[in-house]
Amino acid sequence: MTKQAPLSAINIEDARKRIDPIFLNTDLLCSDRLALSLVVKDETENPIRSFKGRGTGYFLADLADERTPLVSASAGNFGQGLAYNAARHGRPLIVFASLNANPLKIEAMRRFGAEVFLAGEDFDAAKEAAKIYAVERKLQFVEDGASAAIAEGAGTIAAELTENVENIDAVFIPLGNGALAAGIGCWFKSRSPRTRVIAVAAKGAPCMALSYNAGDVISTSEARTIADGIAVRNPVPSAIEWLKDTIDDVVLVDDDQLLDAMRFAHDTWERLVEPAGAAGLAAILVQASALKGCRVATMLCGANLTDQQIKLWLPSAVKDSAC
Repeated sequence: MTKQAPLSAINIEDARKRIDPIFLNTDLLCSDRLALSLVVKDETENPIRSFKGRGTGYFLADLADERTPLVSASAGNFGQGLAYNAARHGRPLIVFASLNANPLKIEAMRRFGAEVFLAGEDFDAAKEAAKIYAVERKLQFVEDGASAAIAEGAGTIAAELTENVENIDAVFIPLGNGALAAGIGCWFKSRSPRTRVIAVAAKGAPCMALSYNAGDVISTSEARTIADGIAVRNPVPSAIEWLKDTIDDVVLVDDDQLLDAMRFAHDTWERLVEPAGAAGLAAILVQASALKGCRVATMLCGANLTDQQIKLWLPSAVKDSAC
């Protein structure tokens, strides 16, 4: 792999000044239900209901002021963040999503101004179609996990965490394309090196864990998990390179553990969190006994669930709303 320029905590500080404030200074949730001190950044109470407005906002702030369309691929939340910020800068956006993508996320990307094409059976197939489309038309392709600015924008979550919480022993971060884990890890390695940084991938989509452990890109034949936001088959090489210096380990959680975390978030804080957005919390619940007495942090990264998913995965939420 080509050596990538390292991410910068200085740029993360700069990002805090240039990202739309609507995505910043998110609520800090706490819980005493476990035998550890749990602090959680809630990234779901914003117009796109995920953290993706941070990195895409910093990326667009640094982009040349042009009117040519951008092209990207998304399972849904990255596309929403890019669409929201592209619209603010007057930049047309084309997003490719898979034929099986969450319809709620597709509708939201279009509502925020993106032209959305559906192609391929999963996210990686849609991304290949997007790359071909961009090359044929000589348009800029924006890839989540390949841009330092996107990772550094996501790292502002960590800057807010350390500003408000002292002595964090470990932070658990959902791991999809890697921008979130790399950006948050960059900040902690620079500003709180005592904190152990753990990325959390889905057991049914282990390519990032395999690649991190091997120190090289390892693809898998499929990504089979309910967590569409981290269902990746083909790692982004630059993200794998950044993760070498920004995280300490990758752990895997299965779908049942993701569901347990989603239910914990609803029961504890009345938050409806999608599976990928609860991955960090899922790993904490699994390791709770080993983390006894520690101060542990994570983030709720996304809350874009269809009504059908809520009924299937969070029946208690449906009962509560009916009361």
